Amino acid sequence: MSGTRFELPPQYDPHAVERPLYQRWLEGGVFAARVDSPKTPYVIVIPPPNVTAVLHMGQGLNNVTQDVLIRFERMRGREALWLPGTDHAGIATQNVVERLIAKEGKSRFDVGREQFVARVWAFVRETGGTILEQLKVIGCSCDWSRTRFTLDPAYSRAVREVFVTLWEQGLIYRGHRVIHWCPRCLTALSDEEAESKDVEGKLYVIRYPVEGGPKPYLTVATTRPETMLGDTAVAVHPRDTRHAGFVGKTARLPIADIPIPIIADEAVDPAFGTGFVKVTPAHDATDFEIGLRHKLEMPLVMTEDARMEHLTRVPKALADLSRFDARERIVDMLKERGLLERVEPHRHAVRHCYRCDTVVEPRLSDQWFVKMQPLAAPVLAAYRNDEFQIVPERWRATFEHWMENIRDWNISRQLWWGHRIPVFTCTACNHQWADRADPVGCPKCGGPVEQDPDVLDTWFSSWLWPFATLGWPDETPDLRHFYPGHTLVTAPEILFFWVARMLMAGYHFRGARPFSTVYLHGTVRDTQHRKMSKSLGNGIDPLDVVRLYGADALRWTAIAGVSLGSDLILDPNDLETTFAPGRNFANKLWNIGRFILAQLPERVEPLAGLDPKRLQLADRWILSRAQGAIREATASLEQFRLDEAAKRCFDFVWKELADWYVEAVKPRLASGDAAAAHAVLAYCLDVALRLLHPVVPFITEELWQKLPGRKPDELLAATAWPSASEEFADQPTEARFALVQDAITAIRTIRAEYRISPKARLAVTVTTKTRDGRGAFEGERDTIVRLGLLETLAFDGRGGGKGAGAHAVLADGSEVFVALADAIDVQQECRRLSGELTRLEQQLTGLAAKLHNEQFVARAPAEVVAKEREKERAWRDQRQALADKLKSLGCS
Repeated sequence: MSGTRFELPPQYDPHAVERPLYQRWLEGGVFAARVDSPKTPYVIVIPPPNVTAVLHMGQGLNNVTQDVLIRFERMRGREALWLPGTDHAGIATQNVVERLIAKEGKSRFDVGREQFVARVWAFVRETGGTILEQLKVIGCSCDWSRTRFTLDPAYSRAVREVFVTLWEQGLIYRGHRVIHWCPRCLTALSDEEAESKDVEGKLYVIRYPVEGGPKPYLTVATTRPETMLGDTAVAVHPRDTRHAGFVGKTARLPIADIPIPIIADEAVDPAFGTGFVKVTPAHDATDFEIGLRHKLEMPLVMTEDARMEHLTRVPKALADLSRFDARERIVDMLKERGLLERVEPHRHAVRHCYRCDTVVEPRLSDQWFVKMQPLAAPVLAAYRNDEFQIVPERWRATFEHWMENIRDWNISRQLWWGHRIPVFTCTACNHQWADRADPVGCPKCGGPVEQDPDVLDTWFSSWLWPFATLGWPDETPDLRHFYPGHTLVTAPEILFFWVARMLMAGYHFRGARPFSTVYLHGTVRDTQHRKMSKSLGNGIDPLDVVRLYGADALRWTAIAGVSLGSDLILDPNDLETTFAPGRNFANKLWNIGRFILAQLPERVEPLAGLDPKRLQLADRWILSRAQGAIREATASLEQFRLDEAAKRCFDFVWKELADWYVEAVKPRLASGDAAAAHAVLAYCLDVALRLLHPVVPFITEELWQKLPGRKPDELLAATAWPSASEEFADQPTEARFALVQDAITAIRTIRAEYRISPKARLAVTVTTKTRDGRGAFEGERDTIVRLGLLETLAFDGRGGGKGAGAHAVLADGSEVFVALADAIDVQQECRRLSGELTRLEQQLTGLAAKLHNEQFVARAPAEVVAKEREKERAWRDQRQALADKLKSLGCS
């Protein structure tokens, strides 16, 4: 090695590099966005993780993706703001603290609301920063000075302002309707929070006695017999002629033995079950609508924790039983009375709480709702006008369908942790209003007031994230400069929970989109294609990966391992294999950088000042390839094809710079005339490190710091993205050097095919077809000889080309002849090849007979026959290749 200015360790140690470098970035203010900057802003707001969360691999993928984009745009000269923060996560956080209190033998009701909320705040202050610190470990370049929390006083003011404004606009109302209820969390859920899962259940066909009907009983099919005691009617479709004679009659509710009417309603699906449906208005959303139309009673037969109520229609033997125990007991009672006709297996969708996975119970309740159609219409119009885009495009139809069929949003939650609903009621005159501040008395009569006990849905605060984090409702400098934002990176699972609602809030309260692009990345799954989750025990802790292989290995795997919108498949049982590509690439990059840096002197002549005549073919080729890498990586990142950008940079560094250029210039580096090679090497390493920095920031920063001419305060994280130079783009040179590569590859292939020892030096003749080809071969003669391990290299038939040997034809028609007489035992090779050919002929004869057998062709599956025909074609090609080899060796 020449001109060594320092010693880099032979092995890359990420643990010695990452923490100090991250601290340098922080101290250098690299991540801080300036509100007074003349640069064009580029803004990403982080999907705020739950305040009590710890980092999982899905968040690792999400945040590394954001970091790649923000580092890319920062290097491109944008005033890049990546705004971090956490969500108070009402249900999730309250559940955590309730479990802690339960260990003390208490419930939140024993503690009381004020003390319980204080306990949650204490827990959040103790653990709330964990996940943000973990994001730093994986290299996330957020502007930490702007960290926000959805229960911060300023943010809470924005939430309250939005609620009151919507109230004043008549878009918030109190609704008495069937909602999704979690009996574990004891709160209402929105449609999106009650997640449907297909389960293997049962369909119970029950006989309801009929008074004066065409038959003594009718049959009803249900998956939830425990709700039947809340039935207040049986319904059929009005055009279902099978059951027309029953309409207007009276049925007897089994077990309760009370009369209920038989009615006709359009909502009934005549194809489900028997065509009769039980109507349970307080425990089914469709039945509730039927009940309104027919003015039916709506008794609740279950408590909030899903136990059977004490009602006249509920037998004492069932009261206080859990719903599923009651189901079994009711089925037994129906059997005893001869009213259970049959039970069938039935796969159907059942809603589960998105937080605790408890089966959700439809329940009649008073809740607060937001009218969504007026908010959705402007977003839908803007989307169709291409004001913002969703990437990948396959989500377009799903998004439009949901927005077109949007339902009102249930925003009240029966929790204590969160933003308390700012609705107040006077206990003296019953006046009710929403207020931006807590009132001391009724504005109408001065009487005492009570605040609504419920809190707002967590998503009601997070839908304001893009502008509430910037100071709204005040017109702050941050809000004016950084809103609207640009890219929102998230998972498809919260497209409707969060993304659609942010768009609605942005257009309604700011009159502008909150971001121009929604990039939906894939889901992290295991090798069985199951989503990674704590419950399945198939997750990967990103911090374990960092401890074992370094942050860059994690980041490389997350970015290079998944194409646009596809899922990331990882093996939790084999971290070594899973993350080896990332670790191996980091090691290769370290070795390449270490070798190049060791060749460079203290001062390297700038490439711009170098006389172009001093550049040889290999120099001009790698410089042109560098321009291609810049253009292609830039375009891929702009199009959110992050994996393609990473792979193009990988190819440039590994397959072009290291495998070809470095090998080509090694003799020049050892000579006294290395100035041009030094300049090209320094330039190409600089370009490679800049291109790779957004994906693998730590190792690239560490190597970049060692380039000649670096100042102590310079940071790669703050330097410019490379620009492609037309001066160095040179397609003819690329074509000429590609011929040299083809020739060397052909020689290496022949060496491998004929099992020639690396110690054996070969005699090669190249017959050229073009003047450019001849010039390329002769100009890089030493490279071909050295990399091909040749004894002699002749051109156009001079010095050889006859006798036993192997031929290869290059892309421009030039031919390569490798003499084999002195390299191998020709007679032994002839015997080996002849033996292979004989065996192959026998196999072909047998296969041909099989394919000519009409019975085989007729009876075998079409795909089997197709595979056999493909095998025959492959064997015939192999036979021809063997025959050509025998001929080239002069075998008799």
